[in-house]
Order: sequence, then C-alpha cells, then structure tokens
Amino acid sequence: MRQFAPLTASIFLKDAHMLGRRPRAAWLTALVTTTTATAMAGLFTGTAAHAVVGDPAQDGAYPYLAKLDITVGDAQRSCTGTLVDDQWVLTASSCFADDPQQGSTVPAGAPKGKATATVGRADLSSSTGAVADITQLVPRPDRDLVMARLAKPVTGIPILPITSTAPATGDDLTAAGYGRTKDEWVPNHPHTGAFTVDTPQHTTLAVNAKPGTQAALCKGDTGAPLLRQTSGAGAELAAVATRSWQGGCLDSQQTRTAALATRVDDLAAWIQQIRYSSTFAKAPWKYAQQMTAGYYTGGSAGGTRHMDLIVQWTDGEVTLYQGADGNDPARPFAAEYQLAPRKGAWAKAVSIDSANFTGGTTDGLVVRWDDGKITQYTTVDAKGFHGEKQLAAPNTTWKDARQMTVGRFTPGGRRDDLIVVWKDGETSLYTDLATNGVKRETQLAKPNTTWTYADQITAGEFTGKETADLLVRWKDGETTIYPGLNAKGIPKEVRIEQAKSAWANATVVAAGAFTTNTVSNDVLVRWNTGRLSLYPAVDATGIHDQITLAP
Repeated sequence: MRQFAPLTASIFLKDAHMLGRRPRAAWLTALVTTTTATAMAGLFTGTAAHAVVGDPAQDGAYPYLAKLDITVGDAQRSCTGTLVDDQWVLTASSCFADDPQQGSTVPAGAPKGKATATVGRADLSSSTGAVADITQLVPRPDRDLVMARLAKPVTGIPILPITSTAPATGDDLTAAGYGRTKDEWVPNHPHTGAFTVDTPQHTTLAVNAKPGTQAALCKGDTGAPLLRQTSGAGAELAAVATRSWQGGCLDSQQTRTAALATRVDDLAAWIQQIRYSSTFAKAPWKYAQQMTAGYYTGGSAGGTRHMDLIVQWTDGEVTLYQGADGNDPARPFAAEYQLAPRKGAWAKAVSIDSANFTGGTTDGLVVRWDDGKITQYTTVDAKGFHGEKQLAAPNTTWKDARQMTVGRFTPGGRRDDLIVVWKDGETSLYTDLATNGVKRETQLAKPNTTWTYADQITAGEFTGKETADLLVRWKDGETTIYPGLNAKGIPKEVRIEQAKSAWANATVVAAGAFTTNTVSNDVLVRWNTGRLSLYPAVDATGIHDQITLAP
C-alpha cells in the first residue's frame, strides 16, 4: 500500500494501494472547501473542493459546469458539479455529508442546509447562466455520488452526456472545476487540468497529472467532472472527482498530485432513471383514462428492466413508459414513447389490458372499443402496435362490458385469460385468448347487484397462489383481493381496504412488477385529483407504503 498525507482531516481508502507504487498505507484528503461562520473573512478550514490547478477554462467551453454553495450546520462549503439534465446536477455526495472526512453517506431527501447551484456561468462575477436552489438529493449507495435536483429547470444550457466506455489505464481525461488553484483561494473562473488514468477499480479510478503538466485537484473540486474526449461527439462524463493529494494547490505542502474519482460509465441507466422522474411527474395524470402494465421494451420477470406502463389519455394519446433498470420505488420508469397521437382512433378505446399471447418476452394488448369491437395486438413495443387481430366485430353485447382485466387464471397457462364484469353484474372468464379468442366463456357469477358496484379491477400476484389474483376497488372505497382465481369460480375475498376509505377516490388502478420485478404485486393508483401513487408489495395483509410519483 501507499499513503496520501492528510491536510486537515483524512479518510482511509481501502483501495488506495492502487494509487501508486510506494509500499506505505494510503490516506487521501477530501476536496471540499469549507468556511465556518467565524471564518468568513477568507480563512478556509476543513476539506472541500474548489478548482483545478491548471489552465483557466475558455469562456463557454464548459457550460454544464455547476458551482455549488452548500451550508451544513455552521460550515459553508463549495463544490463543483455537472448539469446532466435541465433540473439535475451530478456531484459528490461528500459535499453534503456532515463530515466529509468521515464518510460520504447522505440521506435521500432535502439537503440539511441551504444549497445552491450556479450553472452556465464561466465568470462567477457575471450574471450569465442561472442560479437555483438544490431541493432534493438522491445518493448512490455504493459510491461517493449524488444527484441533486434543482428547484427549477435551467434553460438554454447544454447538459453533459455520460460515457459508456469503461476507463483503462493510460486513458487521458480532463478535469474542470471551480476549486482553489495554486494562487487563488476562490477563483471566479473554472480551471482545467490534464490527467491520465492510473488504476481503474470497480467503482473508482485513480488518476495522476499527465506527464509534463502540473495539474492537480484542489479544495473546491469535489464533484468536478473528469471528461473523456470523443471523436466527433465532444466531451462525455467519465468520472467525478472526490479526493486528492492536492499537490501544487494554494496552502498545500504536498507535491503529489494523484487523485481519486468515482466512475460513472456504468451508471447511465441510474442517472436516466432519476432525471426522468421529474419529467414523469409533470405529465397531466388527471387525464390518464386507462393504465396497464406489461413487458414491452425488453424487460422480463426477474430481469434487470422492470415492467413498463401503457397509458391511454382522455384525448386519445397513448404513451408507453419504459420500466427502470433499478429497484428505486420512487422512480419506477426511465423513458417514454408516444404510441398513438392525440385525437386519433385510440380516443375510441374504452378498455386496454396487457396480455401475453405468444409465451415470449414481449407482451401485447387486448382493446375494447366504443362500438363493442375487441382487438388483439399480439405484441407492442416502443415503435407501436403489431399483429392486429379482431377477436370480436362491432356488436352490442360487448358494449355492456363495464370492467375488464387480463391475467393468468389458468394453471400452467399464459397471461391471456380475460375477466369481464358486465353491466348487470354478471362476471365472466375467457381463457386462452391466443387460441380461443372470446369464444370460450366461463360464467363466474350470474347477473347480480353486488358486482355492479365494482368500479376498478386489475389482475396481480399478491398471495402466491398458482393462478393470478383479482383486485377489486368497489364504489364505496372497499378494496378486496380474490386469491388464486380460476375457472372454478370466485374464491373467498380478502379485504385490504375498508368501505368509505380514501380508495373511493381511486379513479384508475393497475397492478405490475415495478419495484423488485419478480411478481406483479405493486399497485399504481391515479386519484381523482390527478395524484399518482405507487403501493409496493401489496399482499393479503393489505397495502403498505404509499409513494407519491406525481403530486
């Protein structure tokens, strides 16, 4: 192992022996610039990041750079970050930690103190760019990394793309930051430095000043981007600066310039999942008329990508929301695709339900139209609807269908069994749509008054039975599960919400595998106010945590 001399406080690095070749234990200093309330006149204490010892950045060369000013207790800190979305900055989580020298862990949610980001301002003494408060932190648990949400989107400032190229020893990277330099405590301009990759690890990489340069990462450069230059595509974000020897920095006695950075080349999906959550929440959810979940964009049960969601809006537009590649229940979707435009033919669809007709990995849809026609779309993907097949011509009978849902209600079968609740309360099961269409009906309940009060139904896997369960939201708000429903009849119900509960205001309900992605036991609810909620892991004991996806 080798050792990095501490400045004021230090943190032991488990893989610091990879940062050099001298056989000594390794210690490395954080790059957070800190001032206390009693040191506002220019005395900087603690360990934070400001700027790179190197050349001043040309005006406009790094418009995505963010200067972060953070208050934690009595300490005021400065860091650098990178705009990766018009409302999200990527930086080091240690910038927001109580004591960056003792660890980089920060809780998700609002910062503990006031924090602002200045973006798109090459000269901090000017008024160009934008200044926004940081309102939310989403840390990456396995790294010194955090996504910081801005209170408002910034416009007219380009974002920096994330590289997908893994770093290799000898790669050239450029660092840019607002940190301290060799002769300035708090520079008004960002500086850049040339570095080479020394030793990549699973989540970090060590870098050294490029031979022939005097580049170093200094206090204030925590969170600064390390950029990979590509042929034709410009710069990409390869890593985020965290710790350094700070050789050559003002007030540093060190001569060594090695530094440590957090890799991001394998985090594009995680970053996209977080940045997209803001867009997802802004959709006009009050106008979501139908929702159904399935695998349309390459996911599968137990796989990396989770279930997708198809939404039909009141104006006829149909949107496909791609499931995320992570287990964060607050951000279950990562992208969206328009499947049908507004004011088109899909405005006449009155029911849409996901189904699997092929036994393959891509699901399709069953659609009931306002003229009673029933249509099968064998598969659906981001490009649209495929394999259209008419299961029933326009007719008066199917106009009387009030509620429909599709699940696997046949032991050993596919997820293509259709349950229909009719206007008179009769409830029917149509098994194996792929083979039988809607010609094989089993009556589950004769016409009755009880089932006329079923306002929402959805199929899920809440109880671990051999076949799917049916979840029903009744008119008065009572919500029940019928476990393991099959052609033998409707099983004994399990009540998970009482009558006169808030669920009387649940306007659209859909079950899917949005979190752990093993079974469809997560329930999405669109309320009559337009709020969208996710209830993960619903089971026979009831609903548990409620997560608001859209206010």
